Amino acid sequence: MAFVKDMLRMWAHSWKRFISIAMITLLGVAVLTGIYAGCRDAFRSTDRFFDAQGLHDVQVLSTAGLSNGDIAALRKVNGVAKVQAERSQEVTFDLDGRKSATMQEIVTNGIDQPYLQEGRMPKKAGEIAVTRKFIRDSGKHIGSRLTVTPESASSDTSDTSDTNGADGTNETNGTDEAPSFPTKLTIVGVVLDPQNLSNPDGYSAMTSFRSTATTDYTFFAPSDGVTGTLCTSATLLVKGAAAESTFDESYENTVKQVTDRIDGTVKTDRQKARRQELLDAGNRKIADARAEADKKFADAQSQIDANRQQFNQQVDQIVSMQAGAAAAGAAANGANAGAAAAAGATTPQLDETTRETMRETIIAASPELTQAKQQLDQAQSQLNEQKASTEQTLKTKENELKTSIPQVRWYVQDRQSLGGFSALKSDLDSIQSLGNAFPIVFLLVAVMMSLTAMARMVEEDRSLIGTYVGLGYGRLAVASRYLLFALLACLIGGGLGLIAGFLGIPAFLLVVLQGMYVMPGLRLEYDWLYGSLGIALFVVGVLAATIYACVQEMRMTPAALMRPKAPRAGSRILLERIRPVWNRIGFLGKVTARNIFRFKSRLIMTVGGVAGCTALIVCGLAINDTVADLGIKQYRDIYQYDLMVVSDDSDASAMRTKVASDGRVMSSLDVRIESGDLTVAGSGDGDSGKAGSSGSESIQLVAVPEKHLSDLGEMVTLQPVSSGMLGTSGVGKTGSLKLDDDGVIVAQSAASALGVKAGSKVRLTNGDGVQATAKVSAVNRNLIGSDVYVSETYYAKLFDSKDAKNTKNSKSSEDSEALTWNAMLAKLSGSDTSQTDYAESLEEDSSVMKAVSCAHMADSFKFDLMGAVVALIVALAGGLALVVLFTLANTNVSERVREMATLKVLGFFDREVHHYVNREMMILTVMGVILGLPLGRFVGGMLTMALNMPSLYFEVEVKPLSYVIAAVATMAFALLVQLFVNPVLDRIDPISSLKSVE
Repeated sequence: MAFVKDMLRMWAHSWKRFISIAMITLLGVAVLTGIYAGCRDAFRSTDRFFDAQGLHDVQVLSTAGLSNGDIAALRKVNGVAKVQAERSQEVTFDLDGRKSATMQEIVTNGIDQPYLQEGRMPKKAGEIAVTRKFIRDSGKHIGSRLTVTPESASSDTSDTSDTNGADGTNETNGTDEAPSFPTKLTIVGVVLDPQNLSNPDGYSAMTSFRSTATTDYTFFAPSDGVTGTLCTSATLLVKGAAAESTFDESYENTVKQVTDRIDGTVKTDRQKARRQELLDAGNRKIADARAEADKKFADAQSQIDANRQQFNQQVDQIVSMQAGAAAAGAAANGANAGAAAAAGATTPQLDETTRETMRETIIAASPELTQAKQQLDQAQSQLNEQKASTEQTLKTKENELKTSIPQVRWYVQDRQSLGGFSALKSDLDSIQSLGNAFPIVFLLVAVMMSLTAMARMVEEDRSLIGTYVGLGYGRLAVASRYLLFALLACLIGGGLGLIAGFLGIPAFLLVVLQGMYVMPGLRLEYDWLYGSLGIALFVVGVLAATIYACVQEMRMTPAALMRPKAPRAGSRILLERIRPVWNRIGFLGKVTARNIFRFKSRLIMTVGGVAGCTALIVCGLAINDTVADLGIKQYRDIYQYDLMVVSDDSDASAMRTKVASDGRVMSSLDVRIESGDLTVAGSGDGDSGKAGSSGSESIQLVAVPEKHLSDLGEMVTLQPVSSGMLGTSGVGKTGSLKLDDDGVIVAQSAASALGVKAGSKVRLTNGDGVQATAKVSAVNRNLIGSDVYVSETYYAKLFDSKDAKNTKNSKSSEDSEALTWNAMLAKLSGSDTSQTDYAESLEEDSSVMKAVSCAHMADSFKFDLMGAVVALIVALAGGLALVVLFTLANTNVSERVREMATLKVLGFFDREVHHYVNREMMILTVMGVILGLPLGRFVGGMLTMALNMPSLYFEVEVKPLSYVIAAVATMAFALLVQLFVNPVLDRIDPISSLKSVE
């Protein structure tokens, strides 16, 4: 009992050490669990929402639409739980300029169901549900009416001529028709699209303009009123996928098995079958056209034959009358009356030659008959020409049918191809990677501080330990006093850390996340396993340090332990050997120098602890500086143009005329911009069409006119980059990179994510879905967006190949037309504000699809989620620095109580004692700061390079002010600790402190 009471008394006396260990454990456990828990809660709530709304696991698209046969084939694939055929149509409407939307059918099969936020779901024809983004942008509300116009035939649904239906068979196989939706619409509900969780009322991370094909909004309509049997896509649910977390690798593997089966079996067969359906439909149309033409020609021929027969009858009557009159005259001049009577009684018989001669004579003598005969002959000639021409045309169409119908291509996509899904996953993964890295530093610092604190605590009790051992107490029983002390401090600190880690930090992160994404049903959850392991990790580290401290002391005999510890043998320090310096240092300065460098363990612990804390602060500020400078570097340094204007192909000329007439442009470059994909050629079957895999990146394909290749360098800073050590990159000389016809220039942001470098082979997909293998001639410095620059000639070489000619909207070499330059890069006159206003005014013009001001993008680019996490990390690192300095300062004082008492006996005033002790701590703190600043830059660089986010490359940047802030903050913490240490120094009693230990 006395042993226990003494133990409790000892614990109470060491309350400062207890608080220090508990606080370090609290901070470490909070960092370890907090960021993880926040990301996990977001992952789980999103996964539940996706399962509830039936977000598709796989989506299948086809360049020729999907028929009932395609849907039936997908249902037979092993592992497919449900298939939903979807119909959609792109429409346009007027909303401060021309806007586009996708009319999406709400199918009641349970896949991709919109989440109702306000109002009700549409049920009747003409009713629609819209997203909150549309409500915010349009100012409309439930009950508002809207009129839309279906977009004109695009590359997917080319027009069909009257004489040839084969050219338009992309949209029909004879019975299937493209979907058509009502155009007079009424808003009855506001919904959340499960494919895009971006919060329109909050903040969405801004990126460069990347797509000219995506629509501005999505309208959801019921099946009532939708016509057309051809499906625009098919969505699938995979068996067992709902049981897995959509963000885990197990889910990806489950889905990949089904996509591989589709790629390996169904895809090839259905592509061929679908194209054969189109060929059969074309042949049927040609056959129908021939039959219809033959019928018309036969009717026309019958009419001509009837008219000619009537004409011949009239001529024959005249011939007969003339022949009879001639015979009667001959009989009247004869003497035989009987002969005359016989001649008058019968028509004379004429041979065919005589009759034909008489016909020609009669026709020639009569203008009316001559004209009638000419008309009949002309009609016959025209009919014969039409028959020959039609037959030739139909034969030509039959010969051209196979080449005019493109090869049907399927594109099998998983959830990674959804922009909203991949953005959320990337954001959370990147933040979670930070949460996995920082606790390591906290753990190392916790072990170091625990070793320092517990070693001093054991050393203070060495006489008592010797007494207990001498009285027969086991070494384990004696060590348990300190092990239980450390364990209790870890458990209490860890418990408080779990509260902060699973409640406080996640609540903070989720507030920021909900400003970027809408996540219905979000709730905080506790992970018993992870939380327990988090505490156990720090318990093991701290107890290991405590056991080491106990072993170091208890290996001595009880008699040795009960005697005072012999003073450390004196030795010279290196500075003493530098006489010119040493001789000029005062007495107290020499004492300070000896104290600092002779006690190497204290030196290492203090400098290491302060360096670690300073490095954490610098690391957090480095990430913040890197993210803060992204917009400025991209939109003011890399992009030299001030304005990018994009239009539809049909409005390209009007757009350029509009911009030129405004008189704001100083110089410009016409380009073609398309939304596409870049896939590493070795990552899989390039012809598979599978998007969104780990080896794929969405890109902005920029084609440059051949005559203006040199002008690209005036609009965009072309600066080659190369890979360096540890993931770093080297930047070449500005202007040393040129675009040519031998390859494409890939943005650094895309190249870094896919491991692409100069000389690599990649698979490019253009805006029409055509794929081609391209050579990477260089990697260009680029931080935001994934631009790929290609020359006009190389573009034609890539996408006008034999493969491209068989794809939709491609032309044969003899009919190939120049690219439509649907975009313009321009340098403007005027201030940043006027440039921003001008870009906004351009968007109101009907010929402009999108106008982007680089000045506006540079000023408005933010990354709130990363900024919030950085602020959290810096705050926790500051707290850790404060605890570390407090622990070291108190340990330093407890080790030197007799020394401080001696100084007081010698006549040192309290302020002089303060200065004597604090000067050593300040020097050690400065040394730790000096070491921690470059260490923080290195660690920050490693962490920022580990942040792999779509269309973003983090070029590490640490501003001088950040170094100053980190150094000043650490020194401020050191000064703050002095306020707690000085009263301890004042309370030292010289008499009691100098009493003999024996």
